[in-house]
This record gives sequence, C-alpha cells and structure tokens, in this order.
Amino acid sequence: MKILMVCLGNICRSPLAEGLLKSKVPGEVLVDSAGTISQHEGKHPDPRALKTAERHRLDISAQRSRPITPEDLETFDRIYCMDLDVMEDVISKARNEEQRQKVLLFMSVLGDHENAEVPDPYWGDMDEFENVYRILDKGCEKIAAELTSFQSS
Repeated sequence: MKILMVCLGNICRSPLAEGLLKSKVPGEVLVDSAGTISQHEGKHPDPRALKTAERHRLDISAQRSRPITPEDLETFDRIYCMDLDVMEDVISKARNEEQRQKVLLFMSVLGDHENAEVPDPYWGDMDEFENVYRILDKGCEKIAAELTSFQSS
C-alpha cells in the first residue's frame, strides 16, 4: 500500500500527516507527502510543524517539500488532500477515472463533513499547529486501523 498526503506547500499539514501515519503503520506501507505548489520545494517542514511533531516524540526533520507529480497519481493507492482547493488541484492532474478515485479528502476518514478541511496553520500560532496535529492524529489512527483490517483480511 502506498499513501500520499497532500497540502498546499508541503511544509505544515502534509509533513505532519506523513510523520504521524508512518508512526502508526507497518514499514511495508509507503507513506509520503507533497504539495500542490512548488514554492517551498526542497525545504524542511515549517519550524512550528517540526516543534509540534517533536513535542509528540515524532521526528519529521528529514522531510523535504516537493510538488505533486503526474507520476504520483500512478504510483500511490490513496492520496489524501487536506482541503477542498488542494483536492480540486490534485483531481485536475488526474488522467483518468481510476486516478480520480484515489483522491480523497482527509477529513472524510473521520466522517466529518461539516468541517471538511484540515485548517492551514501557516499564518497561525503554535496553538493552531497543535490543533492540526490532534486532527491529523485522529485521522491517521483511522487510516492505520483501516489498513490493518484490510491487510489481515
């Protein structure tokens, strides 16, 4: 199984989601992250994301931002998008219905359609990063549980 987490710049939400999911699934599950823009390409996650992860004993310091590619839509089995704009951007890159079906809104795993988006903490403070961490942690728990039940059946 190969899972891609996607946000706008790949420095806040998706790196946290990548790190969280990697910590919850077996090593044979490939987890990566990307952004829909290349503005931060090659950069480490935002210092506040690093600090939030570190506070929860999660090391995401080796991650580097990268833009999503057409190959990602071929390679990954599931692509979780952090908000609706990101999801629309990713779907617009899909070449066929099979690729479009792989693209999901992250919050859909929690069944939370009222708050369909993981808020972008980029312009916020540490409290907002902590809130995003909690949301991502719950969602990654659900994804990990689904993967575990899927692999054991």
